[in-house]
Amino acid sequence: MSADDPMPLVAHLRELRDRFRNAIIAVFVAFLGLFPFANQLYTYVSEPLRTLLPEGSSMIATEVTSPFLTPFKLSLVLAVFVAMPVILSQIWGFIAPGLYKAEKRIAVPLLASSVVLFYAGVAFAYYVVFPLLFGFFTTVGPGDISVMTDINRYLDFVLKLFFAFGLAFEVPVAAVILILTGVVTADQLANNRAYVIVACFVMGMLLTPPDVISQTLLALPMWLLFEVGLIMGRFLSKGGPTDE
Repeated sequence: MSADDPMPLVAHLRELRDRFRNAIIAVFVAFLGLFPFANQLYTYVSEPLRTLLPEGSSMIATEVTSPFLTPFKLSLVLAVFVAMPVILSQIWGFIAPGLYKAEKRIAVPLLASSVVLFYAGVAFAYYVVFPLLFGFFTTVGPGDISVMTDINRYLDFVLKLFFAFGLAFEVPVAAVILILTGVVTADQLANNRAYVIVACFVMGMLLTPPDVISQTLLALPMWLLFEVGLIMGRFLSKGGPTDE
């Protein structure tokens, strides 16, 4: 069978199974490396809130298993984040044989950019959004209320924001793909900029907690990143890929 001959369905399923197995192994190996430091990792992730808690307040565990399961869950999620390049490379290896050479040349930079942008979104949430958000929430409550956040609820909250901002930072990649595949043109996207801005704020409302600060801090970067994707889409579409 030559390289250009179509693979039978069973061969495709075997390859899919092998690549899925490789991705799971990568996550498992990353988890084994992270779990011994689970408590330290949780301390680091919770630092934006702990440093802003009023004097005499602390984080608490309201469930018997929370002191163990919460760091365990954090290690598992971080393992997926760490293994993301391997996971995406396995996905790429599965779909690459069906792409033209010109499409592969564009797809590789887009794949790398999507990984970097996802990590950038997580970092933006941790270093920029969390200090502003928690600084606001810990100072607006009634004076006689002690802030004592449950460790599991806090983790669920920050993981949701990590995912939301990581996903939001993929906007340039999405815009470039839409333009290069011919779904829309750069001019059409530019002419509908007002709708895009509204969509950014709607996404901010859906993906973040119900407060104006986090919604705005998500919507504004999405809009700016859309503009970056629009510029890159215009540049790349001038010499659009050919089917080689």
